[in-house]
Amino acid sequence: MAFGLKPGKQFERQVIKFLRKEIITRADMVMYENPVTITSFVCVRSAGGIHDFYSEGDYWWPDPANPDGPYIQRDGMTNPDNFVEHRKAMIRLSQIVGSLASAYKITGDEKYVSKAFTHLKAWFADPETMMNPSLLYAQAIKGRYTGRGIGIIDTIQLMEVAQAIRVMENAKCVDRQLLAAVKSWFTEYLEWLMTHQYSKDEMNARNNHATCWVMQVAAFARLTGDQKIMDFCRARYRDILLPNQMAPDGSFPEELRRTKPYGYSLFNLDAMTMTCLILSDKNNDLISYQTADGKSLKKGIEFLYPFVTDKDKWTYPHDVMYWDEWPVAQPFLVLGAREFGVKEWFETWKSLDHFPVVEEVIRNLPVRNPVIWFD
Repeated sequence: MAFGLKPGKQFERQVIKFLRKEIITRADMVMYENPVTITSFVCVRSAGGIHDFYSEGDYWWPDPANPDGPYIQRDGMTNPDNFVEHRKAMIRLSQIVGSLASAYKITGDEKYVSKAFTHLKAWFADPETMMNPSLLYAQAIKGRYTGRGIGIIDTIQLMEVAQAIRVMENAKCVDRQLLAAVKSWFTEYLEWLMTHQYSKDEMNARNNHATCWVMQVAAFARLTGDQKIMDFCRARYRDILLPNQMAPDGSFPEELRRTKPYGYSLFNLDAMTMTCLILSDKNNDLISYQTADGKSLKKGIEFLYPFVTDKDKWTYPHDVMYWDEWPVAQPFLVLGAREFGVKEWFETWKSLDHFPVVEEVIRNLPVRNPVIWFD
């Protein structure tokens, strides 16, 4: 069912009207928050230094038969004792900067921009507190690996940071030298992502990890103006992600075979939606693109949507954890409604939780501020 509205600004105004009060309230609250970077949290198990991002694999646990030995996997079961403070700090950055950029976009008040750049300086430009532009020590496993390519998924939390910078960069209050330094950090991180073997391993994954690789690389390349990398990402979506990950019915078999098939399906569809949105322009329409056998973003949304409106219809196994916490206000609903003009998707999005508090849900919902994505 179509909106009967022109897309673009009219739709954006509806979204802003719905979220405006909450956006401004949250932005005003974080105006009092000071920067907290990864240098505030040290884990003795990290093989890196104080400026190196470190995290430990979520689904790895001590071996009851060998408590001091290498950890063993329990897929889908999060070990609450693993170190994730750096990831939490990065999520906090994304939430704060996303909120401030959203408030700036709808009010034009540059106080939000000034505050956001204090956080950006701390993370990406201040030698005392900044993070190194690499991910050598993410998703480590005790007794097995000091870091893994699979850990690159942790920096999907920087996607909305990159987009927020794009929204705010032309504000009069922005220090041009600081902006250049922040963009330089993302340029360096992109170079690492395009060359290190960890990243190549992640790019060649068969499931949501590959989607998230393309999604975040595309977001960072758009911020830095790297058209060559954006074209590379477009080819990955058209030639690899869509044809190899999606089944003819619009489902994602690699996600359905996991111990959390529902949550992972939502997550991968969100990532695919954002990939298409970031990489589409007047010369490249990935949003409407479909393969010769009919696979497309719209087909993916159409497959999953009935299970969003009524989870009782879900015919696959339930997730081993966090089954009750999903769905929330998934980005594919609001952005899909905008692109395809389906009113029901928009109404469903409005009815869901826009500000979840469960950590597992938050980390798998890296797009929390839809208004900054309306170019």
